[in-house]
Amino acid sequence: MFRHAPARLGIRRIGRIAAAVSLAAAVSGGTIAAAAPAQAATPLGQKVVAEAQSHKGKPYVYGAVGPSSFDCSGFTKYVFSRFGKNLPRTAAAQYTATRHIGQGAKQAGDLIFMRSSSGSITHVGIFNGGNSWWVAPKAGDHVKLQALYSPNYSVGRVS
Repeated sequence: MFRHAPARLGIRRIGRIAAAVSLAAAVSGGTIAAAAPAQAATPLGQKVVAEAQSHKGKPYVYGAVGPSSFDCSGFTKYVFSRFGKNLPRTAAAQYTATRHIGQGAKQAGDLIFMRSSSGSITHVGIFNGGNSWWVAPKAGDHVKLQALYSPNYSVGRVS
């Protein structure tokens, strides 16, 4: 009975089931071995990710805008400034200044904006690809590559 079940379910239903399992794992904090790949990075996105990586290990300092220390929005502001892009100072203002992209269309180099349960922007970092982002996380920490820890985020693209 079970050996023929996948054929009866159909490809579309199996795809919906896989998507539901992936979403459930993401919401519950689980990990998924293989996720749908993001679109290929633009040339600017590739440069932004490389620049973000070059600051790995620099300390988080509230209000710092680099180059020796950063807070979250200071980090993104500084990285994009290296390519002639002038972002506002705060995460919320950066969100307003970017083109909003659906989560499924994000590319390496896009900005990830974490949201509170009320929907306000609370944090920003740079999407690396896969399920990770470059971020200056909090006091006492440092710039690092980190897994996206919540599905409650928005994506902004700098043009």
